[in-house]
Amino acid sequence: MEKVLNDQIIKQIEEVFEQMKEPVQIMYFGSSENCEYCAEIQQLLEEVAVTNSKIELSVYDVQENRDVAEQFNVKNTPGIVIAAKDGAVVTDFGIQYSGIPSGHEFSTLINDIVLVSSRDSGLSAETRAYLKNLDKPLHLQVFVTPTCPHCPRAVLLAHQMAMENPTMIRAEGVEATEFPDLANQFNVRGVPQTVINAGRGVVVGALPEKNLLAEIMRAVN
Repeated sequence: MEKVLNDQIIKQIEEVFEQMKEPVQIMYFGSSENCEYCAEIQQLLEEVAVTNSKIELSVYDVQENRDVAEQFNVKNTPGIVIAAKDGAVVTDFGIQYSGIPSGHEFSTLINDIVLVSSRDSGLSAETRAYLKNLDKPLHLQVFVTPTCPHCPRAVLLAHQMAMENPTMIRAEGVEATEFPDLANQFNVRGVPQTVINAGRGVVVGALPEKNLLAEIMRAVN
């Protein structure tokens, strides 16, 4: 089978992954039913995982492993969860991606792995304090396309926020062209578009951290 990633890209990934601190578990959820890109994504993730010994990849079928999919709140396939791994313990940080992370979104995948490996969201003290004390569920769905240069920044910010309170927050990058029904449901006309709690709030564009936090506060309350 032909490789998805060429040698030059693999070398660049290896250099980025030199920043990795702690082990990371990539969990891939595919489906044997109606899944156009499942084989491609699995191969892509396999090629990424072998570039660094701190990365482990596990592969699930949502029909056969429904319990695992439910445990990690995976609703869409193909789905990717980037979790922390400490020995035998896998910790969910609420970081997900639905669809194939291709084009500009490939950088999101790489940056998510480094982010989870650091075990630190890197957010401001104000944002951390609000998110840590959140007692209502927060679901962030960031709709993206592979050709959108501003999308990775919006997805990464949502993923940083999930890290602060994964029991309450789930942040999901959604490839809009792969999930047209979902994109239509939330009237996605431009990307990135961040949907807060199934439409209680909507943000178009890659907002700075404090602006997104203000929208979240408004939507949650």
